[in-house]
Amino acid sequence: MDGLAGPLHGLANQEVLHWIQNLMKKLGGKLPSKDELSKALWDTLNSGQVIPGYGHAVLRKTDPRYVAQREFALKHMPEDEHFKLVSMIYEVAPDILTKHGKAKNPWPNVDAHSGVLQWYYGVREYDFYTVLFGVSRAMGVLAQLVWDRALGLPLERPKSVTTEWIKQNIINK
Repeated sequence: MDGLAGPLHGLANQEVLHWIQNLMKKLGGKLPSKDELSKALWDTLNSGQVIPGYGHAVLRKTDPRYVAQREFALKHMPEDEHFKLVSMIYEVAPDILTKHGKAKNPWPNVDAHSGVLQWYYGVREYDFYTVLFGVSRAMGVLAQLVWDRALGLPLERPKSVTTEWIKQNIINK
């Protein structure tokens, strides 16, 4: 868990949320127009800061976890102001980051969205965000260990498989 405590990992989603909330305050507490948002994003970059939640050390496209969270938010909280701003940033930021030229990956990662979801559902203590991040990782590893033991496999690096794959290759055999 200590490895998740830095701003590039466990604190990233709360940093993004804090930035989004401050951006809304700077823009008068309302949802900005795309032009107003573009100017604010350029101002952020031109001041030497980054657009938090964009870019990833490994991924070179929109983070699939971001996509899943976006689909969830579109279904369950489409009118939330923070989510609307996240969506607008998603529409505007990649082009700006590409034109800016310093970002190798102008697409959002999971942290660009997850803090807004937690805030919406009442998790208002930023200190819990890293814990939730860690718990999700622990659950994934535990699921992998259960399958390893069930199949008599040695310890291994976790590999992602779908439920459909499990049904076809394990349950239905």
